Amino acid sequence: MLYKSRLHKDLLTKKFVVTAELSPPKGVEYNYLLDQAEALSTYVSAFNITDNQRSTMRMSALAICHLLESQGFETIFQITCRDRNILALQSDILGASALGIKNILAITGDYPLSGDHPFAKPVFDIDSVQLVHLLKQVMPGGKDFAGKELKGSPDFIVGVVANHGAQPQEPQLIKLQKKINEGAEFIQTQTIYDIDQFLEFLEEVPPAVPVLGGIFPLKSAKIAHFLNDNVPGVSIPETILRRMENTKDPYKEGIEIAVETIEAIQPECAGVHFMTMGAVDVIAEILKEVSIDK
Repeated sequence: MLYKSRLHKDLLTKKFVVTAELSPPKGVEYNYLLDQAEALSTYVSAFNITDNQRSTMRMSALAICHLLESQGFETIFQITCRDRNILALQSDILGASALGIKNILAITGDYPLSGDHPFAKPVFDIDSVQLVHLLKQVMPGGKDFAGKELKGSPDFIVGVVANHGAQPQEPQLIKLQKKINEGAEFIQTQTIYDIDQFLEFLEEVPPAVPVLGGIFPLKSAKIAHFLNDNVPGVSIPETILRRMENTKDPYKEGIEIAVETIEAIQPECAGVHFMTMGAVDVIAEILKEVSIDK
């Protein structure tokens, strides 16, 4: 079989896949990202490059993808519908294809009110379901969104996100199924602390679609309570909250919780996706402790 990317191969050959977020700089200094990617390259199939994550202005995700790809690192170009109209979305998609990027994560995006430019106008010409349709159904057929012919067709591996802990869960599952119907090829989830909740979600996902469970290592009891109280879909069991409150070494305890989570979900899902808010050194520490059947 002809694989389109390393990520594509790893997903299809049932390797336990690891992906990790890297956030573009708020400025022009980016060399530290190359160092981070190099340090994790033996563990990670592809690096998600976030697109103005949490509605905070940063360097173009497309530019960082290109810079990393030029150094031999595989990337997942995260593209949101918040900041671009349908013209700009398609321009960036074509540009990503021309630059050799093979993987895209299609996201609707958070509203600007939650970010550092709350006065910015949201766009949302389309949502993530329509973006997957564009990427997998329209443009590969040689047409743009308006039905005009393209000179050459982009062909990406397309992933989507899911909030396995969202309540109520039914609307989330309905939207996820729509994205799968449009051609989504893998799923990355919200961060996991309640393992039973995540396993229940997996039962609702078609087995043919690989799911990468979200991992956000806890650093303190304060962060744990903040996530539990303020982030939709994040449910942290009391046992974990107590562990973070009572430990003398919160950083180490957070690593142990992440290791336990990965080992618990490993038999049931295709891999994990790390979110660390820039503190990527912890990923290697965690993976060194994990027992994975590859």
